[in-house]
Amino acid sequence: MGVPRLVVAGTQSNVGKTTVTLALLAALTARGRRVQPFKVGPDYIDPGHHQAATGRPSRNLDGWMLSAEANRRIFARATADADLAIVEGMMGLFDGSSPVSEAGSTAEMAKQLGAPVLLVVDGSAMARSAAAMVSGYARFDPALRVAAVLFNRVGSEGHFQLLKEAVEAETEVAAVGYLRPDRTLAIGDRHLGLVTAMEQGSRDLYAKLGRAISETVDLALVESLAGTAVDPSPMTVESPGVSRQHVDRPVRVGIAYDAAFCFYYPENLELLEAEGAELVRFSPIRDRALPDVDLLYLGGGYPELHGEALAGNGAMRSAIRDFAERGGAIYAECGGLMYLTQAIRDFEGRLHDMVGLFPAEAAMRKPGLTLGYREIELTKPCVIGPPGLKTRGHEFHYSTLVPRGTLDYACAVTDAKGQSRSPDGLVRGNTVALYAHLHFSSQPAVAASLVAAARVWRERHKAERTAAS
Repeated sequence: MGVPRLVVAGTQSNVGKTTVTLALLAALTARGRRVQPFKVGPDYIDPGHHQAATGRPSRNLDGWMLSAEANRRIFARATADADLAIVEGMMGLFDGSSPVSEAGSTAEMAKQLGAPVLLVVDGSAMARSAAAMVSGYARFDPALRVAAVLFNRVGSEGHFQLLKEAVEAETEVAAVGYLRPDRTLAIGDRHLGLVTAMEQGSRDLYAKLGRAISETVDLALVESLAGTAVDPSPMTVESPGVSRQHVDRPVRVGIAYDAAFCFYYPENLELLEAEGAELVRFSPIRDRALPDVDLLYLGGGYPELHGEALAGNGAMRSAIRDFAERGGAIYAECGGLMYLTQAIRDFEGRLHDMVGLFPAEAAMRKPGLTLGYREIELTKPCVIGPPGLKTRGHEFHYSTLVPRGTLDYACAVTDAKGQSRSPDGLVRGNTVALYAHLHFSSQPAVAASLVAAARVWRERHKAERTAAS
């Protein structure tokens, strides 16, 4: 873990962490650095922008879903060929899954990584009060090192100098610079967060952010501070995986990937590959037929925004339904679950026909956000494992299931406080669909079970075709 690293944290949500992170990623990449991005917490959208800014897949680190060893392993593996790492935090620096502990917080992750913190502060209406705020954050946890502050939404060099003088007179925290308010540098948002990088298309925004931060922030000092990270413990870089059997005969896993389905943890896909899977992307929006695959993985995303296009592609919906009815293995999460119901009702109340495996409609409701960490325990066997298996993930959606018939569930659910939640894991044959987004690194046996189910399907299907011929 010897790579220089820096955690970008905020005093609270909406102070500009993502803007600052993207600007740093773009500027340092433009300087020729191989910058590895990370995101603290369960987020798919920010990492997509990180990747667009750097050309490197961003990785999620999470103190509640994953163990400290798992986080360090992910970090070490991803930074093996990097010059430095930038880790974007979530919410406020000390906010996590508990109001009385650091569990799941950005602060906890910074300590797990031995990384100094760059604190982002909205300086638009402050002068000396900035010193009191920065002092409080810097001293709240003596085991955490808040090394620097970057002020966002500061309109002039003169204003920044006032803030810098105040902070550096009262604390040991370095004021590295500021960003001016600029609406042209903002990324649009919607009900689940920012517009995805895929939808944004052009990379011009990242280049503009990089140029803006280069004008007002001491990037050499930022790099120098990243170099002061302290390794908490030695870490061997290992390849992911549980089993290496059957790697000479990979099963083919169809990954739904387009504007409607694009939420995947890279580790989930890598763990499938480590179990002997060959990943094949396809689009439920554009493609008229399934590729030749043994397992379907339908991730999360925004199917409600593409309901008309998904409904209009009846050939794909029929192909997926036929695959399931023939015993093919399907694993779906959130948006993928919605797609497998009979219909999606969007925010305007319009109904769009979907695959129809489960007798329900997924209705969008705002307000109606379901958000939080989840621990899943299987109560019956299914393609992700045997009864009793536990794994962790999170929920983040505005839809709710409206049953039109009997729904069968395979999972009991508790939240971060250990309190019971509604059951999850709709199951039918070899299909399981959860609202929870699972992180396979919390329980790698899930990837092994999915690939094993796909292998059984492949061999059975092969035998059926041989008999028919």
